Amino acid sequence: MIYTDVQLKEKITCLINEFESEVVEFKEAKTNYSFNEIGKYFSALSNEANIRGFQEAWLVFGITNDKKFTGTEFRKQGGLQNLKKELVNGTNERLTFLEIYEVYMHKCRIIAFQIPPAIRGIPTTWQGAAYAREHESVCPLPMNKVDLIRSQIGMDWSKEIVKEASLNDLDPMAVQKARELFSKRQSDRRKSQEILSQLSDIEVLNKAGITIKGEITRTALLLLGKSEASYFFDGFIPRITWTLYNADNSVKAYEHFDMPLLLAVDNVYSKIRNEKYRYIAGQQTLFPDEVNQYEPELIKELINNCIAHQDYRMRGKINVEEFEDRLVFMNEGAFIPETIEAALEPGYKPPYYRNMFLCNAMVNLYMIDSNSMGIPMIYQIQRDKCFPLPTYDLSVVNRVKVIIYGKILDKNYTQLLRADTDLNMGTVFLLDKVQKKEIISKENFRILKRRGLVEGRYPNIFVSFKIADLVGQRAVYVRNKGLDDDICKQLIMKALETMGEASKQEIMEVLENALPEILNEDQKSKKVSNLLQSMKREGLVEAEGKTRHAKWVLQRKG
Repeated sequence: MIYTDVQLKEKITCLINEFESEVVEFKEAKTNYSFNEIGKYFSALSNEANIRGFQEAWLVFGITNDKKFTGTEFRKQGGLQNLKKELVNGTNERLTFLEIYEVYMHKCRIIAFQIPPAIRGIPTTWQGAAYAREHESVCPLPMNKVDLIRSQIGMDWSKEIVKEASLNDLDPMAVQKARELFSKRQSDRRKSQEILSQLSDIEVLNKAGITIKGEITRTALLLLGKSEASYFFDGFIPRITWTLYNADNSVKAYEHFDMPLLLAVDNVYSKIRNEKYRYIAGQQTLFPDEVNQYEPELIKELINNCIAHQDYRMRGKINVEEFEDRLVFMNEGAFIPETIEAALEPGYKPPYYRNMFLCNAMVNLYMIDSNSMGIPMIYQIQRDKCFPLPTYDLSVVNRVKVIIYGKILDKNYTQLLRADTDLNMGTVFLLDKVQKKEIISKENFRILKRRGLVEGRYPNIFVSFKIADLVGQRAVYVRNKGLDDDICKQLIMKALETMGEASKQEIMEVLENALPEILNEDQKSKKVSNLLQSMKREGLVEAEGKTRHAKWVLQRKG
């Protein structure tokens, strides 16, 4: 849960008056506080929250242990939010603060750090060590608490029984849809389909792994529950929000889709404007291809992945954002593979599953793939269309953001993919980064350059002439590469013949359209300096004056 200022002030008041001390720590931190101590308290409070079943723990600066408001100057000059990224480097599982708040109470500046509970079965560590609370300080996590957390391995939030819930809390249309989908799953076993048709709803849901021995699980409520049954989640509403943006990124429309999430997927999909897009993918034809901006299976796969992998303990929502040229999907929770490169490796298996019971149920209902092939599939869909690959933005800790482009970004990239269908996904992945102006490693740059796929001076690289020639993009290449040095020297000679003398800045203006567009101003300045020094050594020009105000002239003969 993300708190507003009003909610946060109420929360801090509650922490002072009522909350268990094991999951709350107050520190005066009047001017500064040790980063290492912050890491230790993060580990300790995270582990205590896990053991006690809390959704969050708190470290609060500007309030003393005896609950007096003193205020804090901690990072008042900036860099407060940078702590999220700084902390990641010292914790396991890349855990960090859910949020860092700055608020004023009783005329005092208060900093409140919202800490997530440890992942089930995995104690939170700081610099390789796990900590716990001991009175007002921290200590190494005792073995009995280590065992308590480790004993959770195999426990699953999505599998837990909701004792008060019954079949009456499930949406009849969603239950019927689940029956149809699970029956379809048995399409190669006609006898099984006949048996299923004779079973009651709860018996089918048991077999589909949605309920357990007739009892309603959190998975059953998420996928099939009536919207009003959200009260079982204690104020948290499992929700998908679709938002449509104008060209200026202002909100044009939005809509919330609550439980049952099984039906919400198609409802969200129906809101997305999937218009036809015309483009020429290959250089051998002048006739454009016409395709949908987004493949339906790609959209549904991403929505279903958000449902399957959302960390519902964070009490957030799933967001689907629609822009003119792209779709953005966001869900709460760390990216389990940690890097997209790992997820694209052949035979990849995740180190753990966040919602194993929910994932199995969704496999049984044809919502997701059973073999960790969802991410490779959506990459292949975009690659087959010669469109930009999906972009996984993991810059916000504990949030996964996926961007899907509905248009081409670079004709060279698109036409190359059409011309060379043998390029493997690893190479396409790197070329996609190049077209998006993302930095790749020097090693990968050298590999692509040896193959003639890119050119330029690292990190300012671009599609090479070989490809540009292949796809008819010579003009783009020339603008990126610039004219040959000999031609630039001739232009300088011609200018000096006309002008008599010229400063370096004036010569740069003469060469404005001859220098590579890909260079920045400093790089262009250095390029011109190198040209002039080369011409000086060749006896073509000389400088009058030795400062930056020097004038360049043609070298006098005799």
